[in-house]
Amino acid sequence: MFGNMNAFLYFIQPNHCPPCLLHAISKQMSVKQTVLLVVPKPLGDGNGVKGMVDSGLSEVPEQYVQPPEERIDKLNASTHDNPPIDLSKLDGPQHEQIVEEIARAAETLGFFQVMNHGVPLELLESLKDAANNFFGQPPEKKAVYRKGVSPCPSVKYGTSFVPDKEKALEWKDYISMTYTTDAEALEYWPQECKDVALEYLRTSIKMVRKVVEILIGKLGVTLDDSRIDGLIGSKLVNMNFYPPCPNPELTVGVGRHSDMGMLTVLLQDDIGGLYVKMEEEMDGKRQGDWVEIPAVPGALVINVGDTLQILSNGRYKSAEHRVRTTSTKSRVSIPIFAIPKPTERIGPLPQLVERDGVARYREFIFEEYMNNFFSNVHDGKKSLDFANNI
Repeated sequence: MFGNMNAFLYFIQPNHCPPCLLHAISKQMSVKQTVLLVVPKPLGDGNGVKGMVDSGLSEVPEQYVQPPEERIDKLNASTHDNPPIDLSKLDGPQHEQIVEEIARAAETLGFFQVMNHGVPLELLESLKDAANNFFGQPPEKKAVYRKGVSPCPSVKYGTSFVPDKEKALEWKDYISMTYTTDAEALEYWPQECKDVALEYLRTSIKMVRKVVEILIGKLGVTLDDSRIDGLIGSKLVNMNFYPPCPNPELTVGVGRHSDMGMLTVLLQDDIGGLYVKMEEEMDGKRQGDWVEIPAVPGALVINVGDTLQILSNGRYKSAEHRVRTTSTKSRVSIPIFAIPKPTERIGPLPQLVERDGVARYREFIFEEYMNNFFSNVHDGKKSLDFANNI
């Protein structure tokens, strides 16, 4: 019953109520007020956001409507149109120029794109196909990777970031794969994507190491191989799926946040939707403005993470960023997160503290930082508060 004796409330799950039943309900209750509420399919059974969209949603459910201050105003955002940095020139006479471009980008926006990065272009296309194939499976195929039931704790399918704590959910499904060994990946990562995801990781991490060595070198510091191994010793591969949204102006694909690790490598498809917050005035754009990182065919996006900002004593910037949804097409993105080993001690490099005369962040064990990061909702660069030296 709902309201009074002449009003009935029916909860209808999409695709579970045939037209004949709806007709029968409306005919039998024609003298009464009948209210039909379409209830989205449960997210926990593998449907995710995609399952809701496939059910024929015409408007965004209330739990996905972001407060006005969190919504992305595409019309008031500009495009960051700096060309990708050509990494192949590191091996030629323009080496120093490319090093300067990488360092400058890390010091200012914290984001840059690269081309001739060593990851085969056909592999990038295969990755996007693999992501679409995984998320295009029936819900029960994806549900086996849910947290708590996945055959391997390092493989997890989910939706949003911390759903049980978020005031408004993110419009995203994902599969997250933490790398430990090739053998584990080949046994437990999803069949639809494990081979290409593993090859993407192998080829990308070579580039990550090269960029890390360049950025550490520009600080005037030398780290031995074992220390660099520790700083990028853990790797996560995510495949993110953003279904079309009936009201994209009300939602976000990913909320405002910075990444926790050293560097993130991101493959975008051609839809775009990645926005970065300016930390300082640059190229005619004001501090606090949001700029879109355009999708460039064949390019990869690299961004600085919190760990590198801390190590550099604030010289390099882990930019706040977020993702917009779209009403027209689904979008996929595949990031690799290069993060420290859990036991690695993180803090400003001693040479920089001596040079700067201050340690802007405290020291900690990375596992502590990681636990804090995954225990809280996305909230800009608030994750860095954990390391503030106060």
